[in-house]
Amino acid sequence: MTSPWIASLLAIFVWWFSTGAILLAVRRADRSGKHLQTVITALPLLVFGGWAVWMSLADTSVIGIYLGFLGALAIWGWIELAFLAGVVTGPMRDVCPPGLQGKDRFFRAFGTVAYHELLLTVGLLALVTFSGGSPNQMGMAAYLVLFLARILAKLNLFYGVPRINTEFVPARLAHLKSYFHRGPVTYAFPIAITILTALLVVCAERLWTASSDTTVMGYALLTALAALALLEHWLMVVPLPDAKLWRWMLPDTDPAPNTTLPNED
Repeated sequence: MTSPWIASLLAIFVWWFSTGAILLAVRRADRSGKHLQTVITALPLLVFGGWAVWMSLADTSVIGIYLGFLGALAIWGWIELAFLAGVVTGPMRDVCPPGLQGKDRFFRAFGTVAYHELLLTVGLLALVTFSGGSPNQMGMAAYLVLFLARILAKLNLFYGVPRINTEFVPARLAHLKSYFHRGPVTYAFPIAITILTALLVVCAERLWTASSDTTVMGYALLTALAALALLEHWLMVVPLPDAKLWRWMLPDTDPAPNTTLPNED
């Protein structure tokens, strides 16, 4: 487990599998109507994440690096499940009024995800607080990469990108599609690509110059995570069938109410 290739493949597999598992849980909740029960049942995932990160803080071994990484993803995964299940979203649950533009549309869109953003921020602050001064800050670093990528992705979905996959938007979040903007890229896209590319280059450079197994493992995991974040953004522009990565593993369900994307070309 000390090979950077194994670490990178593990990061990619965990990203793919955890995304599919969350989508599967949410789709089953949509079919059964047990959204809150699904989120409560998954609480052990959050507990494991907190425990894993806590145990990793003083452990500078390869196992400690993996614990911190998996713990951060477990915490992140539970928060995403709570959001996609429609349990932790925001005070605004209506579709965007036709013709709404500018700051009014922005603040209304933010209202649809405000509680989710607050919970993500609380998670980040908790990790920063407890990781400060610790010899192993892998959990905080992994969570920070996810946090940065998510903020940039949401801004691009709001301001506009050519490709928006709404196939996996859950039934209880169907109103979010009215806040997406399918169209030419805006200044938000090159800004996001520049930031994520710089992050990837820094992580890759640190990986290349790493001198210990633990440092190699840590930056291999972060490099893979940064690469996935960058790929996620390019898939908003490049016409590739990324939905096929998870569609095969999800049960059929009634489609969410159709909502036309603003300024759809």
